[in-house]
Amino acid sequence: MDRTQPPIPQKSNSFSASTTSYEEKICHRNLSLGAVQFEETLNKKGEEEDEIKKPDRIEEGEEQDEQHEENAEADIIEETVHSDNLASLMDNVGQFLTILLSLGEGAKVDDDDENASNVPEIPETTIEKFVALVEKEIIKYESGEEKLLLEKNEDEPSILGAVEVLSKLTNALSPFTSNPKYYEVMNMTGAILHHTMSFFEDEFYSLLDESSKSSKDQGGSISKTKRPPSFSRMSHDHERPVASPSSEPNPADFFPASETLARLQAIAHSMISAGYEAECRLVFAACRRNAFKASMSDSGFEKIAIDDVQRMGWESLEGEIAKWNKSFCQAITTTFSLEHDLCYSVFTGHEEIASDIFYNFTSSATHNLLNFPEAIAITKRSSEKLFKVLDMYETLKDMMPMVDRLFPREGKPEEEQKSEKKPEEDVKLEEEKEEKSEDKLEEEDKPEEKLVEEESSSDAASIKAAISGVKCRLGEAAVAILCELENSIKSHAVKNAVPGGAIHPLTSYIMNYLEYACEYINTLEQIFKDHRNSDDNDEEGKIEGSSKNNSNNSHGSSDHTPFEAQVTQMMELLQLNLESKAKLYKEVALNNIFLMNNGRYIVQRIRGSPEVNRLLGNTWCRKRSSDLRQYHKNYQRETWSKVLECFKDAGLTVKGSVHKPVLKERFKSFNALFDEIHKVQSTWVVPDEQLKSELRVSITAVIVPAYRSFLARYGQYLDAGRQTEKYVKFAPEEVETLIDDLFGGNANTTMRRK
Repeated sequence: MDRTQPPIPQKSNSFSASTTSYEEKICHRNLSLGAVQFEETLNKKGEEEDEIKKPDRIEEGEEQDEQHEENAEADIIEETVHSDNLASLMDNVGQFLTILLSLGEGAKVDDDDENASNVPEIPETTIEKFVALVEKEIIKYESGEEKLLLEKNEDEPSILGAVEVLSKLTNALSPFTSNPKYYEVMNMTGAILHHTMSFFEDEFYSLLDESSKSSKDQGGSISKTKRPPSFSRMSHDHERPVASPSSEPNPADFFPASETLARLQAIAHSMISAGYEAECRLVFAACRRNAFKASMSDSGFEKIAIDDVQRMGWESLEGEIAKWNKSFCQAITTTFSLEHDLCYSVFTGHEEIASDIFYNFTSSATHNLLNFPEAIAITKRSSEKLFKVLDMYETLKDMMPMVDRLFPREGKPEEEQKSEKKPEEDVKLEEEKEEKSEDKLEEEDKPEEKLVEEESSSDAASIKAAISGVKCRLGEAAVAILCELENSIKSHAVKNAVPGGAIHPLTSYIMNYLEYACEYINTLEQIFKDHRNSDDNDEEGKIEGSSKNNSNNSHGSSDHTPFEAQVTQMMELLQLNLESKAKLYKEVALNNIFLMNNGRYIVQRIRGSPEVNRLLGNTWCRKRSSDLRQYHKNYQRETWSKVLECFKDAGLTVKGSVHKPVLKERFKSFNALFDEIHKVQSTWVVPDEQLKSELRVSITAVIVPAYRSFLARYGQYLDAGRQTEKYVKFAPEEVETLIDDLFGGNANTTMRRK
């Protein structure tokens, strides 16, 4: 009797070498099967059995005996079913499965084929009872009546064992679907298998999620949410609560307990064996992504869009950078290592899958984390950003060794690489021996493994390249910031001079900045070495020229590093800027005091910092010290040379006698000059106590002895009494005391008379 065969339900194989994504595989699965109606199926079987399975009439004798012998084993299996015990049913289904598998592909025949009788009779009652018990167990677990167990006892095997048999049976029936009864049974077993995998998917997610929040469970209740399934549910499937992911500060809390891990391993193996690898992977990846986000959130760092970074104020960004540094280090040193262990523990025996999941997870997490420093690198450059940019650069640099250990060249753990290393000679011999055949064998015999290894290696290289790329851009940003600082020094201009010739704010800012920068001296030297000739960015195109000018003009030697040249150039520009600002003072003497103050401050700060001193060198410091001595001489000459003119003998005597009017004028000039100098220069500022003392001592050494000598020689020519008091206002001791008032920055200092 001819029967039109219904279309065979197709299920994509997750292990296929197709390039279709896991999401597409799930979407393409044909899961339109309705709930299995066992009663209806049983009613139909009685009607169809005679038409489908009844053999054509044959003659009595040897042919009939041969037919009975061929189906003997299947009849025995059918007759020995006396119980609904799951273990017994599994044994009998297993016996039929053994017979079915022994036939192989050669038994795939059509109904009209003369060899159709070779296909064994299906023990329908046994399979129906077995499928019904499996579904009953799954529904019981779904309702929460009982916890899913890996093993029960010898008489009552675990559901995982039954599902394994169910999966094997469904796969074994597929070559015989041209036979309507085989097709019908496979349709039934496939539907229950799908229902079971749907439950396993939820259970897998719940176990992972609950293990990641175990610590928080101890402190309070956890809200339950429904996780949308990654594939369609059977019509009889009902909603079940699944714990939503939450955060824990320690990534180790995400690692499941040993009992939970054993369940995860068993479920993963069952889903993969049944062809549901894609769903298993997606569930695992989704849960671990949520756990990672929670971990990063708990460490204080939240993902920020690049546009938001560009709009944020620098004070806010400084705090976010500190959080990012902590989160990135935690991810590389702790989280990724634990994720590696978790992947390989859950997917034990499926290392290729574990490797692929691990690399996908770390690649996604790393790229998400790198979005923030990438955004920082392209923000508007300003000098205050340098040190935070360097912090991020050093974080990436310091983590690279750990990244290399996590993502070795071949995509395997470091220990595996070491164990696989062979002597160099052996490797060469092997390569020569297998040169012609190796590639061909790999392509034909192990295409999937080769693909996995290449993808893992590619993913590892992508992660390293992404980190190196962001590190490079942060380095370029650091160089650009220092170049911008150089330009700001060059163009810094003010209309008003600093009162009293004090240290200019620009001087203190640059020296503080330089000292702080030297805390990153090794990093900066490496950055400038790497990016000295960078022409990639128009804004940074001047770096090469600046570095060359520094080398030629400042040091005259190629022995100095680009960063040393950059710092020297910066200090030269600062000196030129200060000389320009000194011209704002009307008094030439104050001009020199200003240069002296700033020059002394620079030299003292350089000598107090070994790193800065090493960068600029002793030659530079000696030159600056020489400049300071010249400023001092210029000040002395400009201020006190006029005073000393009052003490000269020339013009005081006429024909051997002192000319009193001239003498009186000399005393009056000295009094007026000294009074004015004291009044003005007492308001000037010399903050460095040592420099102040040196100035006062040098002035005293020049003025007081000259005044005392002049007074001793010519004071007697003044009439005692009123005339002396009128023209001799200061005693030598008082002059010395008044000199000590100079450079104190006190505008209220009063002249003290004798």
